[in-house]
Amino acid sequence: MAMTPYFPGHGDHRYMVSHYDLALKYRLANNRIDGTALLTVTAAEPLSMLDLDLGRFRVEGVTVDGIPARHVHGQGKLRVTLPWSLAAGAVAGVEVRYSGRPVPVPSPWGGLGWEELSDGALVAGQPIGAPSWFPCNDRPGDKATYRISVTTASPYHVIANGVLTDQRRSGGNTTWVYDQPEPMASYLASVQIGRYRVAEVAGTRVAHPVRLATRVRHDFGRQGEMMAVFTDRFGPYPFSGYVVVVADDDLDIPVEAQGMSIFGRNHVDGRRGSERLVAHELAHQWFGNSLTLSRWSDIWLQEGFATYAEWLWSEASGGQPAAAHARRWHQRLTALPQDFVLSDPGVGTLFDDRVYKRGALTVHALRRTLGDEVFFPMLRDWTAGRRHANVTTEDFAAHVRRHTSEPVGPLLSAWLHDKPLPPLP
Repeated sequence: MAMTPYFPGHGDHRYMVSHYDLALKYRLANNRIDGTALLTVTAAEPLSMLDLDLGRFRVEGVTVDGIPARHVHGQGKLRVTLPWSLAAGAVAGVEVRYSGRPVPVPSPWGGLGWEELSDGALVAGQPIGAPSWFPCNDRPGDKATYRISVTTASPYHVIANGVLTDQRRSGGNTTWVYDQPEPMASYLASVQIGRYRVAEVAGTRVAHPVRLATRVRHDFGRQGEMMAVFTDRFGPYPFSGYVVVVADDDLDIPVEAQGMSIFGRNHVDGRRGSERLVAHELAHQWFGNSLTLSRWSDIWLQEGFATYAEWLWSEASGGQPAAAHARRWHQRLTALPQDFVLSDPGVGTLFDDRVYKRGALTVHALRRTLGDEVFFPMLRDWTAGRRHANVTTEDFAAHVRRHTSEPVGPLLSAWLHDKPLPPLP
């Protein structure tokens, strides 16, 4: 287990949030949010004070069950003094009214969270960007249901997590209301705003700039087959819907959100040049969004499996088999520094390509050792048993051991806990 949390300034283990009700008014012209957030909070221990993560907004007021509460806000924390102490297990409704220009949360990977586009906005929250746009308990182990309402100028289309339950126009603005009934980590909460057309492509809703329609239809044209392959390998798709957003800006990498993937226009070339990324982001719906890590040190549990899904899609769609990808990447990683532990890579190495590829190689080594007739049922059982829950490396290792009489302990230990790259079985 990781000795120290990777982001000690984020999240609070003394309470859980079971539901977020977010109502935002967003003005594109000056990138301004006026927000009201109602959090349903359960105390994990006796509480007289509550720390919420919230970026550089002006907090206009906080109430607890309708009673005004004293609060101090600074350095990314909103500290609320409760009007009365909460006993362990007690529930309270904490409402925060706030406004201002959303500022991305600084991180080793640049600003994270709410970002202005050239004509619209997007949220890229992983791992600590959520406080850039709403007050939250910003840790992956605290999953909640969400209702997200966004009011903005009517020419713009708003997409958020879950199901669109209401859309009403008033004056020059439209309010979009989304309901996310499956529990979700704060970093996966997302709002996308743009001049989008929404089309059905291969059974998936895709929001995209009108002029990219032909490329989008081609590049995402195999998503239906991809969904069928992953459903066969990983079990039923875990959410009520899936939407892809293609922003009218270039993005360094696609962005993962629950029930949603966000690509840049640079990922759409009309030649399926980024199809491996399409597979990767879709696989995150199982690994990362339904099964969410409890702590960031276990990131291989989502990135390793999503990377392996790229290889599985290659194998299923007439490309190279997973074994060929594994051999190539094993060779490449052998030539790179062997200076991190996969199960605890450290903050600086969290999104290092070696974590992704060694994670995928670990999955492949396990598949080779168990054989497909044991490996894939084990995997489907993993996603079914932990559906919408949190997971750790220890959970996964114990799960694998329950599914085989093979002595897999030494194999897992070498791949997950030792620095040197083990040989491929």
